[in-house]
Amino acid sequence: MAFVLIAASANINLNCNYMKQIFLLGLLTCGLVMSGMAQQNDPKAKTILDGVSKKFKSLSSIVASFTLKVEGTNNKVADSKKGVMSMKGNKYRIVMDGQEIISDNKTSWTYSKDNNEVTVNGVDQSAGSLTPAKLFTNFYDKDYLYRLNDETREGARTLQNIEMTPTDKSKPTFKVLLSVDKKTQTIYRVKMFNKDGNRYTYEITGFTPNKLLADNLFMFDAKQHPGVEVVDLR
Repeated sequence: MAFVLIAASANINLNCNYMKQIFLLGLLTCGLVMSGMAQQNDPKAKTILDGVSKKFKSLSSIVASFTLKVEGTNNKVADSKKGVMSMKGNKYRIVMDGQEIISDNKTSWTYSKDNNEVTVNGVDQSAGSLTPAKLFTNFYDKDYLYRLNDETREGARTLQNIEMTPTDKSKPTFKVLLSVDKKTQTIYRVKMFNKDGNRYTYEITGFTPNKLLADNLFMFDAKQHPGVEVVDLR
């Protein structure tokens, strides 16, 4: 699984870069031209990405734990966080260091534990919107140029490393390095390079497919948070 990706800055907010770039793995809303990059995609890379997409579509649900590391312009880790993401179809829930981001594919809730505040938004259903589920499907065909860089070994894993550059040059990210576990056909690591010099690395530390997940997991229950302040932006 790829965060997942699921979307990075100093705040973990659905409308801020942390979760837009994960998920969403982000997992992946970027922009720059890569010198020397051919203007058509590498068929070897496409075969790998299509395999990841096919594997994801075969699963009824996924639960994945991940780490996020933020490197500044000095190449030192400025921040490190851990999180868990649950997905079922287009529904998802991300829990990460005192914040939760929840969506039932109609409404999204971003909850801050420290402030006991939840921000409510409608879900953008347009074709151009990026959701965590889209990070595991064939979003890459229209939005990115991609090529297979190499294969590397990390412990028992063989990783297929794909370099992706966005076709939209206005986005804040200019390059994405995607590492796919060759055996499981799942995304192991996503590294995003931003124009401001920051780098965001998402690494999957645990992955459970086809877990039984109740629908109410993907809704915010205000009763569980007495006194919560609701900011409704719909």
